[in-house]
Formats: sequence, structure tokens, C-alpha cells
Amino acid sequence: MSPEAFEDLVTEELDLLPDDMMDGLENVAFVVEDEPEDGEELFGRYDGIAATERGQYGFGELPDRIVVFRKAHLLECESLDDLHDEVHTTLVHEIGHYYGIDDDRLHELGWA
Repeated sequence: MSPEAFEDLVTEELDLLPDDMMDGLENVAFVVEDEPEDGEELFGRYDGIAATERGQYGFGELPDRIVVFRKAHLLECESLDDLHDEVHTTLVHEIGHYYGIDDDRLHELGWA
């Protein structure tokens, strides 16, 4: 799948997420990259400070980032339906980190 088609798929999945999950996001950029620069094997990454650990944003701060890694998804998923499901799970997982939910709790909730 081309990078552009994958970005479109991520956008489609973002549009399907519940409003109450998305409405609380403040100053967050969603980004698609091929793979992590550090060589880790990840589906996604939240780069920022969780909402539970920060005050309000000040003037001119760079946004937090939720990164979805294309190659890991394409290697793992056998069908387009699997790809949609895995991207959805990745987005929910990383948004969970934005809200301060740790990996253990995300696993309990089935979001990891």
C-alpha cells in the first residue's frame, strides 16, 4: 500500500473514533511515518506529556504527536480489514496514552 493510501486509511479510522474520545484532544498532531528512527518495532507512538501530567498549554508550544508507523502495520496485517482493525487499535492505544492511561490498563481494556 502506498504511503498516500495508508494516510487516507488512518484518516478514515480517525473519523470513525467516538466524538467524546476526540473532543478532549488539545494540541495534538497525527502523523504517519514509515518506521521509527530508533529501529524499535512499534505500531505507533505518543510523543508528548499526558494530559494527567501537565497544566494548560502556553503560547507557541509545539503540539504533541501521535505517530502511526506504516511498515509495521503492513507487515503484520494480512487483509485490508485486518489493517483497518490494527490502525484503529493503534490510534485508540496512543490516544489512551495522551489521556494518561498506561500500557497495563490499556491491555486490561483491550486497547493494546
